[in-house]
Amino acid sequence: MPARHAPETEMPDALRAALECADDGIVIVDGARRITHFNAGAERIWKLARADALGGDAAILTLKCLQADPVVDFRDEISLVRRDGSRIKAMIALSSVTIGGASRHIVFARDVTADAERRVRIGLLNAVSDQTNRAVLITDVEQNIRYVNSSFTTLFGYTSAEAEGRRAAELIAGCHTNRTAIARLLKRLVAGGRRGEVETLVYTKHGEEIWVCARIDAFRDKKGRVKHIFALLEDITESKQLRSLQQLIMGALADEVPITEIADRLCRRVEEIAPDVVCSLLHVDAAGLIHPLGGPSLPEDYSRALDGIAIGPDVGSCGTAAFYGEPVLAEDLDTDSRWQPYKAMPLAIGLRACWSTPVKAKDGRVIATFAFYYRERRAPSSWHRRIVDACVNLGAFAIERKEARAEIARLAYHDILTGLPNRAQLRHLITTAIDACPTGSHVALAFLDVDRFKDVNDTLGHAAGDELLIQLAQRLREQIGPQDMLGRLGGDEFVILLPHRDAEGAERVASRIAEALAAPFRLGSKPMAMSASIGISLYPDHATDIDTLMQQADAAMYMAKQAGRSTHRMFSAEMNGLAEQRLAMIAALRRAVAEGVLTLSYQPQIRTSDGNVHGVEALARWHDATLGEVSPAKFIPLAEECGLIEQIGLWSVREACRQMARWRRAGLNVPSVSVNLSPLNFRNVTLAARLKDVLAEHALPPDALMLEITEGTFMQDGAAALETMHAIRAIGIGLSVDDFGTGYSSLSRLAHLPIRELKIDRSFMRDVDKDAGALAIATAVVRVGQGLGLTVVAEGVETEGQRKMLAELGCDVIQGFLYAPALAPFAFERWLIEHCAEQARAMLGRLDVAAAGRDAVKRSA
Repeated sequence: MPARHAPETEMPDALRAALECADDGIVIVDGARRITHFNAGAERIWKLARADALGGDAAILTLKCLQADPVVDFRDEISLVRRDGSRIKAMIALSSVTIGGASRHIVFARDVTADAERRVRIGLLNAVSDQTNRAVLITDVEQNIRYVNSSFTTLFGYTSAEAEGRRAAELIAGCHTNRTAIARLLKRLVAGGRRGEVETLVYTKHGEEIWVCARIDAFRDKKGRVKHIFALLEDITESKQLRSLQQLIMGALADEVPITEIADRLCRRVEEIAPDVVCSLLHVDAAGLIHPLGGPSLPEDYSRALDGIAIGPDVGSCGTAAFYGEPVLAEDLDTDSRWQPYKAMPLAIGLRACWSTPVKAKDGRVIATFAFYYRERRAPSSWHRRIVDACVNLGAFAIERKEARAEIARLAYHDILTGLPNRAQLRHLITTAIDACPTGSHVALAFLDVDRFKDVNDTLGHAAGDELLIQLAQRLREQIGPQDMLGRLGGDEFVILLPHRDAEGAERVASRIAEALAAPFRLGSKPMAMSASIGISLYPDHATDIDTLMQQADAAMYMAKQAGRSTHRMFSAEMNGLAEQRLAMIAALRRAVAEGVLTLSYQPQIRTSDGNVHGVEALARWHDATLGEVSPAKFIPLAEECGLIEQIGLWSVREACRQMARWRRAGLNVPSVSVNLSPLNFRNVTLAARLKDVLAEHALPPDALMLEITEGTFMQDGAAALETMHAIRAIGIGLSVDDFGTGYSSLSRLAHLPIRELKIDRSFMRDVDKDAGALAIATAVVRVGQGLGLTVVAEGVETEGQRKMLAELGCDVIQGFLYAPALAPFAFERWLIEHCAEQARAMLGRLDVAAAGRDAVKRSA
């Protein structure tokens, strides 16, 4: 019999009708594995008509469990391939029974495709939920937890099993949770309102505080009724709450808010995000004293009581923390030994514990303390520690920033070397003193300039000069009153502001300073004498504005210098003209140098042995269209003062060499030219190279140039100057010590200098033929020169008696008005021709005398 004609399993009609009505597919297979029953549900599942299935082989069902040998019971969800090739998820249950001695296999099949897909979607949603760093919480309408994700368990410390079924408020809400805001939002949702957010403190399984942003919404059924409450909890402890502290500090600093206001704002914000603490920030000064910066919730009398307390090992929590540089916790102020002298006031206002942390600068100094007071006996929570970690760094930044700005302001208005008010601050102090000067009173302004301070820098170096200025500033402070003010303008110039002092009172101060400076200073083991010139102007007698007063004091100070230094002068009206003249002369000199107005004149130097020209000295001259002829005695010191002397010296060398080359091309025999250089020139390490270039430019031999230097050149910056001098002598250029005998040269040192010539200062020439002392000095200089093999030149020789005396002493060369003053080039050329002619006539006369003598001898013979 064909399979499709196999008899259908016999069963009662009622049972058959029941199986037919079942939603599940039911298939009965006999021992020969032929399908004997195939209900309507099976037709739907397999997409197979009953007529095609009945009597057919069970293989048509594509069930591996029916193909096993032997067939065993089976239950599982499988992927089922249907007759039309489509696939579904099906739950298959296979059972075997024996009926009337015959074996039957009953298959129950259910289409679970939709459930499987839903499970996949739920699994995906769970996976996504578990991957987010935000905690997910789902409750029913009674707020019983139905679901939490892995981030929730991580954040709060509860497992899913511990959380599900419990009320959310019981699980994570605490004493400082904003229950009112949450309840208001839930009520709005139940009433059909929109979702919302709440920022609040919640608590972990272990009681630690966490700030979260809770985004709360409702899941509704098709009728709009709330079925579940959904909450997305984001931990904003770091991202918002602590960052808000940073934004608060940075914003306040940018707005230049005072540090006390910044500290107050910081404490208020901390108390908002940690409602169970009272916050305090104390500054610790360089002397180790405490000063309140912020503590808005502390009584003012308590903060005042803390001001000025010295830190120490048993000074409450803050003083002890600052002393040791470590956090200090006092869980019970009443019993803590460190709090015994200080506990009464905090206990009286309900504070029971205190935790203080030192705030340190980058260099490790404790500059503040940050404290949490508690109203119960307790230790800080993890949340509190995180707040303090942030606040300590922010507090250090804010305080250091303010310290840095204060230091910048101090440097802007104070001299770095001495710490005295500088020029800018002095103007403010003078203005304040003038504004506060009552009618009938005076304000005296004294300008002080150190005499010959440049010599100290040049001789001993700038470090020694700086040390001397520091000592001077200290000595000046000791001579003025508590209401007087001392400042430094720069260099060696100081200003003393004397409120309520008339002329007599100001002069007494100046005299007292002069007496104080009479005692030598000490640089290491070396004593150093110092004096100063002081000029004084008086408000309102001399002027009523700052600039004029300062100009007047400056003019008076220069008058003191001209009066011989180490004295003081009170301003007088005629000084204005002198000061204006000086400023005008400086401006004119700068123009003269820039425009090439200066000229050189040449004074001959004559050998005593034969009267021939030894060389010439080039001397700078200045004729100004307005000022007329300006004496070198005026403009050379002025050039030194205003920084032009080095430039003038190099110009003189170039101009003298140019003139020498011109003379030689014209056939005029000038053996050499001497040029005066400043000690400043010899500090320039390129001087020798520049001189070599000048000689090469004009095709002059090195011995055509002689450089005149003062004793100060090798006394000041000795090593550097000596190195330059040796480099110059190595080229072949001569060096001459000018004004010898007026300085303090060591003869032993002189012997080692690379010099070729000594010049006796003109001051010894006036009475050399009459004064035994002057003669003795001239004799000594000549003997020194002879002993060292140097050429000796005498300057300022004006009489024949002086010439004869010097010639008898053995002086090699004479220079002075006896022969000629300094002459312009064309005038010197004429003088030189006439001198040579006179020398020739004298030689002819000597030759005639000699010839006549020979003739007389012959006649007598």
